[in-house]
Amino acid sequence: MEPGNRTEVAKFLLLGLSEEPELQPLIFEFFLSMYLITVFGNLLIIVAVSSDSHLHTPMYFFLSNLSFVDICFTSTTVPKMLWNIQNKSKAITFDGCFTQMYFYILFAGLDDVLLSVMAYDRFVAICHPLHYMDIMNPGLCGLLVLLSCVMMATYSLLHSLMVLRLSFCIDLEIPHFFCEIKQLVQLACSDTFLNNIMMHVGAGLLGGSTLTGILYSYFKIISSICRISSAQGKHKAFSTCVSHLTVVSLFYCTSLGVYLSSSTTHSSQSSATASVMYTVLTPMLNPFIYSLRNRDMKRALQRLFGVEKFTKGHFVLRLNKCTS
Repeated sequence: MEPGNRTEVAKFLLLGLSEEPELQPLIFEFFLSMYLITVFGNLLIIVAVSSDSHLHTPMYFFLSNLSFVDICFTSTTVPKMLWNIQNKSKAITFDGCFTQMYFYILFAGLDDVLLSVMAYDRFVAICHPLHYMDIMNPGLCGLLVLLSCVMMATYSLLHSLMVLRLSFCIDLEIPHFFCEIKQLVQLACSDTFLNNIMMHVGAGLLGGSTLTGILYSYFKIISSICRISSAQGKHKAFSTCVSHLTVVSLFYCTSLGVYLSSSTTHSSQSSATASVMYTVLTPMLNPFIYSLRNRDMKRALQRLFGVEKFTKGHFVLRLNKCTS
């Protein structure tokens, strides 16, 4: 096969989840529904947090940033997939593929780092409650988000530049629904040893450090909760962590599932199907987890839609009728 440099590569072909024509309308409707739910659900979280003064706390500041990242993360891959299905095309330009890969790595990494930052926030809130607002001041919260963005932008840029130096063969078919870095590296005709080393070392350092931070935070949190004497106090302290723990479990379980599916099976199609859990399902479920498991968020959403005012007014009206 003849190698070609970057200037000779006009486009790649995204094979998607299935090449069966009769399945394309079903896939389109399924992903369109999930995408709209993801965007609408996460936008609700952002609007609720920004409009309710009761939620102007570090915990919800990080949650709104996580929701914004989830919208961007899903928007990196799904709209292009829907466009290709609708137009019966599989093509994506080299620049488009490169851009998609960059932002996919950026927002996936930001998801991971923000979950670690949120674990630290819960650690300070439960283990140092008297100094919580002094430690987690607006300046530190903004700095943590900014450092997360800078770190992941640099990390993603390094990976992207490493791919940019590769030359590609004539076979430019990507057995995935987006430009995933591992699939791109496998298409290269030039030496990919450095790329493979960087992918494994980078993923190990990023995933390992954030997971270690989360585990350490929750180890200290559990130790602190165990020292609380009353059962009610223990329940109240732990209830503030349930939503975050659920999201962390979902994030790492789906990530592990994608990794194991790509390592144990030689079918790229199976790996692409498994990655749907990580790239689409997790961002879609996050708003439900935080709104259904969080009393403050429920109240904020009720106030946003005027449900609480209606309920109070209805109660007062019935009370007046009873007294009269």
